Parts: sequence; structure tokens; C-alpha cells
Amino acid sequence: MAVTAVNAANTYTALNGGTSSSATSKADEASDRFLKLLVTQMQNQDPLNPMDNAQITSQMAQINTVNGVEKLNTTVKGLNAQFSQLQALTGASLVGRQVTLAGNKLNVDGSASSASFDLSGSATAVKVEVLSSAGRVVDTLQLGPMDAGRQNFSWKAQLQSDGSPYLFKVVATRGTVEVAATSLMHDRVDAVNTDATGLVLDTRNTGPVAYSDVKAIN
Repeated sequence: MAVTAVNAANTYTALNGGTSSSATSKADEASDRFLKLLVTQMQNQDPLNPMDNAQITSQMAQINTVNGVEKLNTTVKGLNAQFSQLQALTGASLVGRQVTLAGNKLNVDGSASSASFDLSGSATAVKVEVLSSAGRVVDTLQLGPMDAGRQNFSWKAQLQSDGSPYLFKVVATRGTVEVAATSLMHDRVDAVNTDATGLVLDTRNTGPVAYSDVKAIN
């Protein structure tokens, strides 16, 4: 007696073991099972109720899509590995260089300490307050009027009695209106490493910093 044809939904479910993730992880096996099942169906189909060509085409397209996704995943993994290696090589050139990070420490580098800040708009008066670790103002730098964007400043290098760096605060105004300023600190890269998240810079004063957190390379 002839075997009745299996409909498209049942065929695809049988191939995938009930889940699409199973077919994705074993695309080659699923494709082989599909072809064997398709041939068996065609050999044993009911001549009075033949298989629908549209269903066959749809099933073949689904299998091809699964195979394509699996190959794409493999290619992306290879590209990720190459990108990580390229990132490590690029990071090696940063050793000994100074980078700009978000923060408000005045790290001492040689005979001076320097830092930066971003102004959200032009200002008629900008000053930088140098603070102790307790938050006490120990010095004030009057920088005058400045345009919007990245600005740099330096201060005579020194450390507090406990060896910690000073902090700084930017106060910018345009007339009587306060202008927002984002503090940026400078630090030196001593080594580079990679982890699951990507390239990591070992900085002298801040410690491990993700490469994506670097605002500028000085």
C-alpha cells in the first residue's frame, strides 16, 4: 500500500528535532536527512494525492537558509579571531603612549600634570579648580574665554603627602549661564592584554581600561 505524503510542516519539524537551534548546530546532518526523506516521500507518494511542488520548494529553501546561516557563523568567528589579533598588534603600539580617559585625576607624568575637558558650548570664562583628595581647593587656574570642544591644560606636577594625585573640577560660564564641561584625564599605557571583551590597556594610574573607553591617543 502506498505511503501518504508528509506535509511540509511535519517534514520540517522532523528534520529539526522540533527546534530551529538543533538544525542550525547540525546543518549538514539536517540537509542529508532532508534529501533522504524527500526522495522517500517522492518514491512512495500517493499518485492520487501527489506532493505539492510549492511545499517541496519551501522546504528546500528552509534547509538552504539553515546551511547558509551555519556557514556565515563560521566565517564571522574566523573574522572575529583575526580582528582580535589585529587589535592586539595595534594595542602594542600604544605601550608608552599617553591616552585620554573619562575622569578628573591630575596624574603626574614627568615634570607636569595635564588633563583635558570637553566644553558643550563656547564660554566667556573658564577656570579649573585643583582639589585635594578631601575636596579642598588648593589652586585655581584662570583659563579665560574658550570655544566649544576639546580643551587641554597643564599644572605644575606634584603629589599629595600620601602620594595620591590631585583632582580637578572645570567651571565654565557664558555670562551668567553655566556651560557644561566633561572632565578628561591623561594616563600612560604600560601594557596591553586581551580578554573576552576585547583589547584591555593596563594604564599606570587607572589600571585596566577597555580600549573602547579611550577618548584620544595623545
